Amino acid sequence: MPWAHDDPQPLETKVELLRAFRGRFDLGQDFVYGIFSPDESEAVGGTGLHTRRGEGVLEIGYWIRASRTGNGLCTEATAAVTRVGFEVCEVERIEIRVDPANDASLAIPRKLGFVEEGTLRGVLHDAGGTPRASDAVVFALLRGEFDRGVALEAFDATGERVL
Repeated sequence: MPWAHDDPQPLETKVELLRAFRGRFDLGQDFVYGIFSPDESEAVGGTGLHTRRGEGVLEIGYWIRASRTGNGLCTEATAAVTRVGFEVCEVERIEIRVDPANDASLAIPRKLGFVEEGTLRGVLHDAGGTPRASDAVVFALLRGEFDRGVALEAFDATGERVL
């Protein structure tokens, strides 16, 4: 997450980042979502569907605040956006790329039935923000492999239910 390496950021900088996320969402280029506490008083993480892998493919990214790890929030959010990717966006393939040193993140695609396809060398930013300093384990799920067991509701920007 190159955008997170400079946190905490001034409010104005964070507002501009959120506006950029919204602009890419509206253009259908990236779909970034917040993960909030049940009472919505705290942002505890984020996830997204990203179009950077080409036509018919989405990549899921996720993060969770250190104080909220181990509660299944990223697994639940990843299951939900996987379903949105297949059922709303109608893609054929969804990928997740994970730093091989991040055991908690590696567990998520494995729990959800993603297939581990291999390791790409030197493609991720490291924790300090240096580009291409870390490897990535690539997981993928194809439309026909998806288990629709995740209960969720999804709405478009106008509030109309899409799932």
